[in-house]
Amino acid sequence: MSKEAETARSDKELDLSNAGRGVWLVKVPKYIANKWEKAPGNIEVGKLKISKQVGQKAQVSLTLSEAVINIDPGEEIPREHKLDVSVVTKQTLGVFSHSVPSGTKEDGAPEGEKLFMEGRIVQRLECRPLGDNAYMKMKLESIRKASQPARQVKSLEKIVHNFKPVSDHKHNIEDKERKKAEGKKSRDDKNAVLDMLFNAFEKHQYYNIKDLVKITRQPISYLKEILKEVCDYNMKNPHKNMWELKKEYRHYKDDDKKEESKGMSDSDSD
Repeated sequence: MSKEAETARSDKELDLSNAGRGVWLVKVPKYIANKWEKAPGNIEVGKLKISKQVGQKAQVSLTLSEAVINIDPGEEIPREHKLDVSVVTKQTLGVFSHSVPSGTKEDGAPEGEKLFMEGRIVQRLECRPLGDNAYMKMKLESIRKASQPARQVKSLEKIVHNFKPVSDHKHNIEDKERKKAEGKKSRDDKNAVLDMLFNAFEKHQYYNIKDLVKITRQPISYLKEILKEVCDYNMKNPHKNMWELKKEYRHYKDDDKKEESKGMSDSDSD
C-alpha cells in the first residue's frame, strides 16, 4: 500500500476506545438550554443527585446553580427538577465527536479530521420542573406575554409630526397646477376648429386623435363630431386608427402641381 493511500485510509478511521462506555441522553426544557448557552464555560451549571433504594428505581434530580439562575435576573425559572429515566432497549444510539485538524504530523503531512465514539446511549432521561410556586409563576408570565397583542393602539397627547398624514401628495398638486394652467377645455366655434384642422392637415396627411386634441384643445367628443364630417377614419394598415381628410377637402401642393402641369399641357395642345 502506498503512503498516500495509507494517509487517506487513516483519516477516515474511527476511534472506538470509548465504545463500551455507557452515556445518558438527557432532554431539558428550553429555558434551561437557553441559560446554559449563555453561561460561560468556567462555572458550575447545576448538581445531579441520584438516590437509590433497594427494590426501587433510582431517583434522579437536578438542582440549577445560583450562577445560572442569576444569568438573567429578570427571567425567573425553577431551580429544582426531576428526571424521568427510561432504558434504551430497542435502539442502538451513540455519541460521536470530531476534532478539526490544526497542525501537521511529525513527517510534515497535514493532520486529518479525527472521529471519536464517546459512548453508547444506555438511558434516556427527560428533565421536568417540580410543580412549585416558581414554576407556576414562570408559566403565568409566559401566558401573559403570549396573550399580549403584537400591535397596540395608543392615544397621542400631542401631534407626532413624523407620522402626520399628508393632505395631498406632491405629484397630485403638480398635476392640478398643470391642468389649471392649461385651462379647462371649452368648445370653440366650429369654423375656428375646422381652420385649425385644415392647417394641421396641410402639414401631415394622417393624425391620431390624441395629437388632434393637443392641436385644437377641444373636448374629444366635440372634436370627433367635427372630424366625422370632414375626415375619414382608417380601419386598416398601414394607417390604422388614423384620421385623414376626405377627398373633397384635400388640397396638397402635389395636387396643385399636377393640376398646373395638366393645365399647361392643355394650353399647349390648343
